[in-house]
Amino acid sequence: MSGVGATTASASDPIIDNKKLLADPVAPDGSKITKAEMKDDRNIRLYVYSAAMDATYPIDVQRPADASVPRPVLYLLNGAGGGQDSASWVKKTNIVGGFLGDKNVNVVQPIGGKWSYYTDWQQDDPELGRNKWTTFFTEELPPLIDAALGTNGVNAIAGISTSGTTVLQLPEIKPGLFKAAAAYSGCAQFADPVGREFMRLTVETWGGGKLENMYGPEDSPAWTENDPVVNAEKLRGTDLYISTGSGLPGQYDVLNGEHALPGAYGLANQLIIGGVIEAGTQYCTANLKTKLDSLGIPATYNFRATGTHSWGYWNDEFLNSWPVLARGLGI
Repeated sequence: MSGVGATTASASDPIIDNKKLLADPVAPDGSKITKAEMKDDRNIRLYVYSAAMDATYPIDVQRPADASVPRPVLYLLNGAGGGQDSASWVKKTNIVGGFLGDKNVNVVQPIGGKWSYYTDWQQDDPELGRNKWTTFFTEELPPLIDAALGTNGVNAIAGISTSGTTVLQLPEIKPGLFKAAAAYSGCAQFADPVGREFMRLTVETWGGGKLENMYGPEDSPAWTENDPVVNAEKLRGTDLYISTGSGLPGQYDVLNGEHALPGAYGLANQLIIGGVIEAGTQYCTANLKTKLDSLGIPATYNFRATGTHSWGYWNDEFLNSWPVLARGLGI
């Protein structure tokens, strides 16, 4: 692996002080960190080879404010474009470098997987390639991150839009891996026709892929097996924050207004497309709440009376969710 060369941030941070990762880990399946680049005294870009996908992906890491002792990890997922487009936490908010800048947590942001819903697809897709993201996030990446960064093994996860589905799936698939999960504007149900059509809109209309390559034809049991609402019992024990807007215009939807921020699909479409999508996520989220309530599984919810599918609201929702995430991270 390429060494990490940069100015020393702190003599108490071994990853910086030694100018190399604590370990050069290789997973049993061959997944490994192939290169590390120091961007500044706190930020590193790792390149991780996934054996499941036979591809290498960038992983951006912000080290804790104080890395003198092992710290937890927050996995922060981008939306439908996988951080490969302009719609990412770093490009649209100041959450990472700003709000999280003084927090004692490793912030890990994978780059890649656009239009994939960050799940394991049954078939390779002619347009979107091989997607085995469930395997990546549950089996390949966490042990590599823990070994390389010297973490304390405690994780939480947060995501927007399509990743708002992912961050509920992963704790169900790998119980105990994530102590807390925050989902902003995600549609967590897709075993029914309404939820599946939202996935089709993302994967096929915007991504150019074929939805059937994900979980098979509509009658395939994989749709039910992977649906976070159907499998909500498996969320028991995970500290949850779940939010959505109504789709009606709110404070960040004033065109040319001082609070207006570009949405995931551009400011010009924020009121129309972003409104329709957010109304859909509220429908899915209400069904998720009903299911969790029926099971006696607690969660912190924020159903906003207004708000479209856009970054101004996600910025605020992250801040609102921080007490839940911090509790799960133990900080």
